[in-house]
Amino acid sequence: MTDKRITVYGAGLAGCEAAWQAAERGAPVTLVEMKPHKHTPAHHADGFAELVCSNSLRSDVTSNAVGLLKEEMRRMGSLIMEAAEATRVPAGSALAVDREKFSEYITEKIKNHPNIEVVYAEAKEIDRERVCVIATGPLTSEPMADYIANELGFGSLHFFDAAAPIVSAESINTDIAFFASRYDKGDADYINCPMNEDQYNAFWEALVSAEEAELKEFDRDEQKKNIKVFEGCMPVEVMARRGKDTLLFGPLKPVGLIDKRVGKESHAVVQLRKENKEGTMYNLVGFQTHLTFPEQRRVFRMIPGLENAEFLRYGVMHRNTYLNSPGNLDEHYRLVRSGERGVYFAGQMTGVEGYIESAGSGMVAGINAAYEALGEELLEFPKATMLGAMASYVANGGVSAFAPMNANFGIIDPLPTRVKGGKIAKNQALADRALSIIDEIKEQRK
Repeated sequence: MTDKRITVYGAGLAGCEAAWQAAERGAPVTLVEMKPHKHTPAHHADGFAELVCSNSLRSDVTSNAVGLLKEEMRRMGSLIMEAAEATRVPAGSALAVDREKFSEYITEKIKNHPNIEVVYAEAKEIDRERVCVIATGPLTSEPMADYIANELGFGSLHFFDAAAPIVSAESINTDIAFFASRYDKGDADYINCPMNEDQYNAFWEALVSAEEAELKEFDRDEQKKNIKVFEGCMPVEVMARRGKDTLLFGPLKPVGLIDKRVGKESHAVVQLRKENKEGTMYNLVGFQTHLTFPEQRRVFRMIPGLENAEFLRYGVMHRNTYLNSPGNLDEHYRLVRSGERGVYFAGQMTGVEGYIESAGSGMVAGINAAYEALGEELLEFPKATMLGAMASYVANGGVSAFAPMNANFGIIDPLPTRVKGGKIAKNQALADRALSIIDEIKEQRK
């Protein structure tokens, strides 16, 4: 491939970051964006990097996973972080922005970069003669979605995200919860949270009356078209409303799970299953849900053993077009199927969740797209960094079905030795190690 020009498809946060990183490394970039000629159902403004939901970019503290990710990106010269700093509004320890000024800042920077050409058109396929980054987002237009599924060999894209919550292993109270597999078959791989009848009744009452997240109009339309998908992944609160005992014959079935400390079965049992090989994350089995995030915290912390649960990912059930990335994308976000080279993906469609996570994937994809186009060695961020941990999750997934993931310390390489001082001290040690690695990378790849 002799053409050194890169094409980036989509001018959201991921696409803009990818274009910027490639251009800053000397690669000429064509950025293709369908706005203002066509908008997705969620987008309304004409500028780049439009924030369609909250204006908060979440915590700015490095002992928080997304705070660490932001600091890694700052040190690597992120346009998104530069824009956020320039347009931030007071929000305590969080980083919040004036969303209009934020978009304007990025739009102007992109348009005025000497190595970036902007083309306004709807992308329906890619130019296979060039290295490219596809960052068309979770609401990718139908022609491009069909092209990705069929021409690029993915077969299908996930159009709904139906995932159970994930909690950190260290936040589970094992004085209450116990390890066991049903009927003691195989290893004791599950963590089991037992409930007596009174606890179950209180939990059931809270669950059936909890507030559900409001569906966007395009979610309602898609739900009507794909009702079988929702029936097959029924939200736990919907199942509960079918009858007080329904959960006892479903995800909370206690049969065959004996707590050996008391020598009998409980009235109900919530099972948690490992989400990764390291056992730092566990998902609530059968707890796909459409409850709001605050309600998930309130109701699911009523489960004995989860009273102090740290939620690394909340349960979700909504339209979210994303790739089955593990085995199809590598740690550079590059397509590896059928020997394909030069095709990178970025943003939520890769399986990262959140504004900053999307921009972070764009950073990694954009850097490596530039290096490939210019004939230089690719850069793989170690899994001890949050940028590398997210890329590794996308490339390899966990031990259960692949679903989008926010930045969290459960996916990063653990420290070799125990850190005293509790969770914050441990997380800060992880952050210090990650930032030291980022500084080394920056020095080596000037």
